[in-house]
Amino acid sequence: MRHPMTVEQLQQACTAGHRFDYLYFWGHSRAAGTPVGKSCLSQWYPSAFTLGGIRYATAEHYMMAGKARLFDDADALQRILAARIPNEVKAIGREIRGFDEALWRENRQAIVFEGNLGKFSQDPELARYLMGTAPRLLVEASPVDPVWGIGLAEGDANAHSPATWRGLNLLGFALMQVRECLLNEPGRLHSEA
Repeated sequence: MRHPMTVEQLQQACTAGHRFDYLYFWGHSRAAGTPVGKSCLSQWYPSAFTLGGIRYATAEHYMMAGKARLFDDADALQRILAARIPNEVKAIGREIRGFDEALWRENRQAIVFEGNLGKFSQDPELARYLMGTAPRLLVEASPVDPVWGIGLAEGDANAHSPATWRGLNLLGFALMQVRECLLNEPGRLHSEA
């Protein structure tokens, strides 16, 4: 069975009796000298990549740059590309002029997929890690993010059943889409997506 790609699909699959092995992640820190681990799944994980001739320090930079482009805010775009750290990028992203929630909802998942495809396809170590997570279902166990994560920490009893999640897990689903692409299209590896 192919993995569900929305919370609704996942809940339906679970109701129908399907069982999944979950890989919970949250946080972007990697201790020096340690192998790549689940922290690389974070949007804030430091792994530069280039798409369309532009270098992005993190997938968060790409997401917020995509948001600025979507709303034609050139000033915010330049500030995002010049920003050094992801929380600065996130703050700029919240100030984008002309923001429209409905338009963002229509485009956000594709933007995050594109950025993460660039990130993982251009770094062999990250690509190996992501592909090695198959067939597990990736879950961003962020207690503070009900959109990109599940709105719950991994240790919360409600985190272990999609029926009780408080979030959409959009990042987890986007990463599984990237993983599927890399597994099925090996030519995407190590090149600008």
